[in-house]
Amino acid sequence: MTPMNSATATTLKPERAGRPAVIPRGAARAGRTGPGRPRVGRSGWIAFVLLTAPMLIGLGIFKYVAIGWSFLLSLSDARGSIALGKWVGLDNYQTLLSDQAFRSSLLQILLFTAFIVPVTFAASLGLALLVHRIRRGRALLRTTFLIPAAVSYVAAALLWKMSLFNGLPAGIANMIGGWFGAEPVAWLQSTSPPLYWVVLVTLRLWLQVGFYMVLFLAGLQAIPKEVYDAASLDGAAGRRLLTGITLPMLRNTSVAVLMLQFIAAFQAFDEFYNLFNSGLSGTGTAPVQTPLMHLYDTAMGSQNYGLGSAGAFVLTALIVGVTLIQGRLTGFGRSGE
Repeated sequence: MTPMNSATATTLKPERAGRPAVIPRGAARAGRTGPGRPRVGRSGWIAFVLLTAPMLIGLGIFKYVAIGWSFLLSLSDARGSIALGKWVGLDNYQTLLSDQAFRSSLLQILLFTAFIVPVTFAASLGLALLVHRIRRGRALLRTTFLIPAAVSYVAAALLWKMSLFNGLPAGIANMIGGWFGAEPVAWLQSTSPPLYWVVLVTLRLWLQVGFYMVLFLAGLQAIPKEVYDAASLDGAAGRRLLTGITLPMLRNTSVAVLMLQFIAAFQAFDEFYNLFNSGLSGTGTAPVQTPLMHLYDTAMGSQNYGLGSAGAFVLTALIVGVTLIQGRLTGFGRSGE
């Protein structure tokens, strides 16, 4: 009989005795606490805290503390200072909702949203369908259309105001119109007809269509090719493929795009402010004002920070309410969608 060496004997000894092998204390501490769940040591928690603490502290101070302080300002008579003034309760909200100028700005932004959202949606979806059909140069076209989304709204508004639609004969829009015999037009000053809407709509389309087109392209590329092949075998083609397969399978993407567009439309400020800001007079003479423009003039112009804060929460509640209603109607976020 061959004698066992010491290593073999040590390994088999726990099995013969019917006892589990003894695991060293250091190995147990560095091991796992359960199946597939590694135990995080003290050094791991210290590293986690050190890495996340600056972000959490900054987020808490500059976002959540600021939101809480703004809510307290909306309940007080804060004029000329962001310090809490006399407690007035809901008087600021009542004053704001009874203000004809603020209600007019809400109506104008609703009309703007009702027009710009469908137009942007249709343009971005149409471009996505066209780019998706192209086999060569798709990446170049996608990048070309996406570049405007990286441009600042302020810079784009100034470009539209000072170069494209500046109202001078040398302006690009008037120069192109002159080729066809049209007279120079003061685009931003013309109120009858309101040609300033042409400037606003073209600017927003140029800035946003490329971004939403990329979202639709991602949704189109996620549709399995086998679905189209099976439908083609059944004789489906052209419009039937679009209405029977493409649009239904883009449902979640379409709902998400609509939500983003609604929120962006209600938050419109940069392009309106920079197009109609005339220096010392501010935006008081602007032919159209959004709620954020009205609140900006209230808070920064009149320095009524209590009333401006109340307006911010009213607008936030409106955006949240519209988003929830849209999600309810479209079934966005339900299980199985």
